[in-house]
Amino acid sequence: MDDETRKDEELQDEGAGDAGPVSDSGLPLSGESSESSPPASESAEEQPSEEGVEQEPSEEAVAEEPSEEVVEEPVAEEATEEAPPEEAPEPKAEEKKKDVIPGADLEPILVEPEGPELSAEEKARLEAEEEEKARREAELAAAQETDAAASRAPAKMEKGARFLATGKRKSAIARVTVMPGNGKIEINKRDLEEFFPRPLHQTMAKQPLAVSGYEGNVDVRVRVHGGGISGQAGAVRHGIARALTEIDSELRGDLKRRGFLTRDARVKERRKAGLKKARKRPQFSKR
Repeated sequence: MDDETRKDEELQDEGAGDAGPVSDSGLPLSGESSESSPPASESAEEQPSEEGVEQEPSEEAVAEEPSEEVVEEPVAEEATEEAPPEEAPEPKAEEKKKDVIPGADLEPILVEPEGPELSAEEKARLEAEEEEKARREAELAAAQETDAAASRAPAKMEKGARFLATGKRKSAIARVTVMPGNGKIEINKRDLEEFFPRPLHQTMAKQPLAVSGYEGNVDVRVRVHGGGISGQAGAVRHGIARALTEIDSELRGDLKRRGFLTRDARVKERRKAGLKKARKRPQFSKR
């Protein structure tokens, strides 16, 4: 047995010098392969050192790459997110410009609202003021006319002379009698101021006398009926002007130029048969 073991060891030593011992399956033995390969401790020491050298730049690169990616990616995202809001308002502004009405930016002019309806007293007061203004204007006009006619002396009339005339305006009729006197005017047996309380109507009735220069030199007696107050005043003026033309025919041109001899024929039109008024017809009904 000792000889066989010795032979085996010798064979093993020879084989180890050439290629190492081989197992029955043809693979080298583990113990012998460990002797041929470097020790595990040495390889372990060498590997960490090599791996540490190689891994240090890789860790830095790994640390830098995410930082660059993190910086670049948000910037790209911000750019993508901010770009749409900048582009979006532009079409809206264009749409607004199209929809804006021209002149909408201008400040509106404030229009004062109409006041409340006036009461009867206020209306009467305004009418009285207008009449007073018209009276003053008429007085000024009459004063100018009297100054122009002052150079002309009134015609002499015999005592007891009477000059009759008829004046008309609209539906009012006035029968006027002019006689020598002191300038008294009587209408329907009442004084002028009593019959025509408004100064405008008083001035209207006395205009022909003031223009011709006969005011204060003749007395006037009038009978008037029909129409309203304004129509009656116009009829009295028309009748006095006609009577003065009979006294002095030279006054005709002056009175006619001022319109005192023109008859105002605006009479209300009469109602016709089959109609509701002068021209208003009943409503037509088909059925």
